Amino acid sequence: MKKRVAILISGGGSNMEALLRDMARDHPAAPVLVLANSPDAGGLAKAAARGVATASVDHRPYKGDRARFEAALNEKLEQAAPDIICLAGFMRILTPGFIARWQGKMLNIHPSILPLFRGLHTHQRALEAGMAVHGCTVHEVTGELDGGPILGQAVMPVQAGDTPETLAKRLLPLEHQLYPMVLRRFAVGDSKKVSIFA
Repeated sequence: MKKRVAILISGGGSNMEALLRDMARDHPAAPVLVLANSPDAGGLAKAAARGVATASVDHRPYKGDRARFEAALNEKLEQAAPDIICLAGFMRILTPGFIARWQGKMLNIHPSILPLFRGLHTHQRALEAGMAVHGCTVHEVTGELDGGPILGQAVMPVQAGDTPETLAKRLLPLEHQLYPMVLRRFAVGDSKKVSIFA
């Protein structure tokens, strides 16, 4: 029985596409829902074109009431009954209550070598810190921001003249390689860390 995967997105969904491409092959998991926090998220059309069910819960009408927004998210998720939830560029901070409901089932990809540079603006912060390397991390989601158990990391050198934009562009293919690798393992209960060195 394949594990059921829901993917949460906010934008174009390039990491979502990488996950969907991999799950289209021989895979221990299958996508059951792509859920966005905006009906305008470009990834929704891409998922629908692949035959994956889509839904959105626009966060804007819930401004100041995160509990109601998350209740609406939960309603969509519970209908899809996922075994695993992949955050793929989902740009809303989730409350401890929401995370507790899906604890042990939720993954996220973060554009830094955690525990370095949690939160936003990771590429700029890596450059400001004078890092010789940069990368991305797939981790389990816990109540601590970007602080859950690390399941995989990809590392690449920082080049002379790199900007936040060039770092982000060079890192993206590594994200697209790492996240599917981790999901494959996670779906069969394998939590050994995956490493990629570019």
